[in-house]
Amino acid sequence: MHIPDGYLGPLTYLSMFVVMIPIWLYAGHRVQKDLRSKQVPYLALGAAFSFVIMMFNVPIPGGSTGHAVGSALVGIILGPWAAIVTTSVALVIQCFVFGDGGVTAIGANCFNMGVVIPVIAYVTYRLISGKTELTSKRRLVAAAIAGYLSLTVAAGVAGFEMGIQPLLEHDANSLPLYMPYGLNVTVPAMLGEHIFFFSFVEAIITALGFAYIAKNNQSIFLDKPEEKTKTPVAATAK
Repeated sequence: MHIPDGYLGPLTYLSMFVVMIPIWLYAGHRVQKDLRSKQVPYLALGAAFSFVIMMFNVPIPGGSTGHAVGSALVGIILGPWAAIVTTSVALVIQCFVFGDGGVTAIGANCFNMGVVIPVIAYVTYRLISGKTELTSKRRLVAAAIAGYLSLTVAAGVAGFEMGIQPLLEHDANSLPLYMPYGLNVTVPAMLGEHIFFFSFVEAIITALGFAYIAKNNQSIFLDKPEEKTKTPVAATAK
């Protein structure tokens, strides 16, 4: 879902930077406030995880790429604000070092993959999982659904951003100055590839990662269900 340079006009990519700047600032504030010291090192691991996952991208007709992102898992484990920071760092490095995604499109790419995915994943996961145990099957299913849904929605948002360019940026003859394809091409192209393939990959990665961490290191979860205190048998007898 990396949007390259030249596909979004100034009206769109500047607007996305305006949207992202306060989100980045607030996300940094929330990470400092919410994360415990033992969770901080996992920010770097989250950024590295997203970075590696996103390197396996496949070109999609219509101007972008399809791939898993990994920010759904980070959002579920460390919270959406941490995922915004880690995914944004990974995307900026990919852009400037590997040329993956445009410089002008950093704001849009960070919004699509760094905000939409973890926020939707986190909310979906919390709604489905409820107050069940971390190792319950319900939470595993919730993580998988969260990964699938969040990537699908983000793909649709990216398709929308590209598809509105012929309406926003064109010359006197109504010829597109940037993305030449309209919504009838970009949205189906982005949604189709993700609904039938890439979102399933995201769901599997999210579920497997969640299952491993829930089993081996529950202490790094930002939100854990409260442990039920057992009343001693002797106290009950009294």
